[in-house]
This record gives sequence, structure tokens and C-alpha cells, in this order.
Amino acid sequence: MDVSPSQLLLKRVVNIKAVVTPLWKDEAQKQLQSQLNQIDGRLQQLEMQSQRILTEMQKQGANPADAAVNQQISSVQNKLNQDKSQLLQQKNQLLQQLQQVQTLELGKEVSQGQIDGFFNVALGDHMIRKMQVEVLLRDGIVEDIRGEL
Repeated sequence: MDVSPSQLLLKRVVNIKAVVTPLWKDEAQKQLQSQLNQIDGRLQQLEMQSQRILTEMQKQGANPADAAVNQQISSVQNKLNQDKSQLLQQKNQLLQQLQQVQTLELGKEVSQGQIDGFFNVALGDHMIRKMQVEVLLRDGIVEDIRGEL
């Protein structure tokens, strides 16, 4: 790649968008459902771990009135509840996203994220326009490149 002294090779963020199609909706729903299943599995593991840990701690505490043991049990319960709360919050966000995907109209464009790309800039180029580039995908295939390359 030849770059003259009056040109620079710079990096920019390229926005990726996708056209909502039946295939796109199906893939998005499968991905979200898979993530929901993973969270459900983690919630079950957390529940089993918490039961096992608390049972073990209660067995080790010779005197149930022992303040140190009770404080430890309370501390562990609080940490487990925080972890459970975080997982439930993630699950709620995923459920909201799943609902949004289901209601999207076909043909609508949605953001898929961003990637880094490189471009040449030379004397006289409009820098702002060169920075504003996006790629439009339809079922994973580039349909349009918008902006100045």
C-alpha cells in the first residue's frame, strides 16, 4: 500500500447495521434464547452451591448461637443474593431484548455493533465525511457501504 507524504493511513470506527429479515430474526432469537438458557443454568448452579455452602457452614458451627458463625452465614447469604440478583437482572434485560426482536418489522435496519477500519486521508479530504462510514448487511452479506471510503 503506497502512502504519499501528503496522505495518512488512519483508523476509524465503522458502524455495522443489518436489515431485519426472517433469517435475521430467527438467528437473533436463537442467540438470545441460548443466553437465557445459560443464565438459567447459572442460577440453578448458584442455588445448589448456596444450599451446599450454607449447610456445610451450619454443620461446622458447633453452637448455633455463635455470633461469628451467624455473621459468616449472613455474609455468605448476602453475597449469594447479590450474585443471584445480578443474574436475574441480566435475564430480564435478555427477555426485553427478545421481546424487541420479536416486534421488529421486516426491512428495518438495526445496529449490529462496530468494527475498526483503516482509511487514507489526503490534503483536501473532508475528514468528518471520511469518519462516518457504515456497512449494511442482509443475512450476513454486505448490501451497501455508506459514506466516503
